[in-house]
Parts: sequence; structure tokens; C-alpha cells
Amino acid sequence: MLTLNGFHKTNCSGISRRELLQLGGVGLLGLNLPKVFAAQDAGGPFRGGRAKSVIFLHLFGGPSQLETFDLKPDAPREIRGPFSPIASRTPDLRISEHLGRLARMSDKFGVIRTMSHSYNDHSGAGHYIQTGRRWHLPVGGGFSATPEDWPSMGSMVEYLSQQAPGGMDRDTTSYAVLPNWLGRLQDVGQYRRPGQYAGWLGNGYNPMTTRIDKRDKTDNPYWRECTDAELNYSIEGLQPLVPIGRIRERDTLLSQFEGVRERLASGEADALDRHRKRALALIASDKMAGALDIQREPEAMRDRYGRHLFGQSCLMARRFVEAGTKFVTVHYDCVDGYGWDSHLTSNDVKDHLLPTFDQACSALLGDLDERGLLDETLVVALGEMGRTPVANSKWGRGHWSTCFPCLIAGAGVRGGIVYGKSDAKAEYPLEGAVSPEDLAKTIYWALGVDPDMFLTDRRGRPVPLVESGKPLVSLFG
Repeated sequence: MLTLNGFHKTNCSGISRRELLQLGGVGLLGLNLPKVFAAQDAGGPFRGGRAKSVIFLHLFGGPSQLETFDLKPDAPREIRGPFSPIASRTPDLRISEHLGRLARMSDKFGVIRTMSHSYNDHSGAGHYIQTGRRWHLPVGGGFSATPEDWPSMGSMVEYLSQQAPGGMDRDTTSYAVLPNWLGRLQDVGQYRRPGQYAGWLGNGYNPMTTRIDKRDKTDNPYWRECTDAELNYSIEGLQPLVPIGRIRERDTLLSQFEGVRERLASGEADALDRHRKRALALIASDKMAGALDIQREPEAMRDRYGRHLFGQSCLMARRFVEAGTKFVTVHYDCVDGYGWDSHLTSNDVKDHLLPTFDQACSALLGDLDERGLLDETLVVALGEMGRTPVANSKWGRGHWSTCFPCLIAGAGVRGGIVYGKSDAKAEYPLEGAVSPEDLAKTIYWALGVDPDMFLTDRRGRPVPLVESGKPLVSLFG
């Protein structure tokens, strides 16, 4: 977000595993790593990747594998669920009857059926999926983000973009979160869920985050029609400040940061100078102002995505990518405390969640393809976990993190494929288990970022960007 207080500011730099090993013989502890990093070739941090941008659709709460992309119609009744599979354009893909639009275009995307990890907690799992790193806090030790968290993939992209030549002069943000920070509209408490922020990397690499309010405590704008007045997509933290259209006429915005500056230690004040200039450049940008104005879209296109908050946020993600944003996360949050976290029943999954996801995701893929953007935009859609194979009497399911699906498309991903095979209950992977580390390395690799890169943390220690795993290069043609 474009706020200037919060997490500790530090610096980090990238270095490959090979280069780190080569440096071992010259005394790593006494080495000036920033100078080594600065001496790397000037080819930029994004080299050779097919993806110029990533759109990350985060279905928070954990969609059921048995109600989406891994149906088991031959399983016992208490496992197979209330929904029937329908035919798609992909052989061997058993897709839910409530995902009809996606079924008709499954040749445009691949499905990973075997995402798997052991973090059965929403905050920990959400951090893991968005960063490729396990959360440092134990399960049950908290729900909100901390300054010690590992940076999100989007924050790493923002950092690398800023370090590239001319990166601080870009008139678009490299990392955006839509439509709200994860947890903001939840009735169970406004936990700032971990995984979406820059953590120890520094507050200057947090996402530009928009803000959409709900009407009242019981409202869920993600699946009902929203008015244009509601869909203002204002930038979180800047509502009391000068309207975007008047920024250029008033330079007094800088003076409003002085109160924050006085609260910072002298070492942090230097970083503030750098990042407040970046903040001003972004909110004064014609590109960002244009991307934020969703009413510029034709009515038919807005209807195609759906007038619900998730659909309009997916449309906004496409607008951000067109404006030059490299990583856009769209959170489909659990406003009522359940949503995709369908413990009680599958009624909302059937009536609201699957239809809105089906409409918005299929519109996004089709729209990107028609504009020639799908070849250079990686689209990833998944939750942080799946659901228990055995349901209750109302078809509610509990947390289950050892086997769940991921939709992946664009940037050279081969459409019409299924990766991995689950067992008869969609309980565990039989073939091709995919970890969050594998997914993170795949995303970085697609962007042209070395997935084996090393960083220096704020204590000056070399640490791998992603500790283990490998990119799933076989998904790409």
C-alpha cells in the first residue's frame, strides 16, 4: 500500500546460487555483497521470461477440489459431493457442472490437480501460497501479517522492478492488490492476513492496494451486483488526501508526509525520501488514474465479467496489466467468515461462489486472449488449501491441504492439459505432487526471474529466494 509507516525498511539484492558458490572462496562473511550485486550484468531482473505480467486470483478460504476441478463421481456418496461432472475440451478433466463457461474453454488453460502442503491454517497457508515460503509463526500463533514475514511474490517483483534502471521513475506500480487487502471485509475480525505484503523486505515494496467498502455488516459485494458509486477503487490510505485529478496542481502532498518522517529514525528517513517520491509519481500518473477508472470500460465488457465485485476486480486486473503493472493479485475474500471456507454447507459454493468465479475467470481469459495479451500474461487461480474428502450431512467440508487444484494459463502454458493425479478420494496426490515452492519457482521462472536467486536479508545473511522445489517447465510449450 502507499503508506509510509509500518514494516521495517531494509535492502536486499539478488544473486544466483552459482554466483554464491563462486564467492565462497573469497570469504563470504567479509564480502561487501551490495557491491557484488551492483556489478552484475545490466540485463535487468526479468530476462527471457514469457510472462510480462502475472494475474494471481487468490480464492481465499479453500475451494473444494471435489466441487471444482477434481470430481470423483465413482466415489462413495459421502465423498463425491452434490455436484456432477460435465464434459470439457480437456480429456480426463472432470469439471464441475457449475463451471460451464470454463469447461467450454478449457483448451485455454491447464489444471494442476495436486497442489499439496501441510499447513492446514488459513493465515499460514495463505502466506505459503503467496510467497513460496512457510510462515515463521506456528499454527495458532496469530492471524495477521508481521514485519518478519517473507515477501510476497508481488513484492519481490516490485523490488526488482525498482532496482532496474529507471525503475523508480516508472509511472505505474509493479505490484497491485485488488479490491482490498485480504481480511479487510471479514466480519470475524480485520486480520491483515500474511502473504500479501513485503515483510522484512521493507514497506516501500508493499502493493498499491485499492479499497472498496461493503454496505453493512452482512453484505457480500463479491457476489452481488455493485453500483458504479461503490466501484470507485480508491487507493488505500490516500482517501483523505488530494483527489488524483488535482495532484499536479498542488505540491502540498509532500508536506503531508512530514509527520511520518519525524516519527522515523534518521536511517529510515532517507528511505522515505525515495519512496515518497515514488508514491507521488504513481498517484499523479495518467496511466494509474486511467487504470483506476473502470467506467471507461464498455458496458458490454463490464457485463461480460459480471457486475459483482470479483468480476469487476478481474476486469480491473486486466486494466492494470494493460497499464504496465507486472503482478496483480485479486483476492476473493471470505466476507462472512466462511465463503470458500465451506465448513457448514455447499449452498453458497453452488449459488454464488462457483458462478461468479466461472464468469469472471472465463471472461478474463477470453478477454486477454482477444487482446493478444494472454501470450504474455500468466494467470494463476487457486485457494490456499482444499477441503476434506468426507463431507457432513449438508455437504460442508473442513480444511484439507494435502491435495487441491490450481488453474494456470497464458505465457506459454499449454492449454487443455491436466498435471498430476490424485487418489480415488482426491485426498492425496498419486503422481506429480506440487508444493508452494514449486509454484513460486514456476511463476518466477515464467517472469524471467532466476528462481535459484539468493538474497541478503536485513541481517546481511544470504538466503535463497525459494528454499526448495523446481519450476514446472513441462506445463509450458
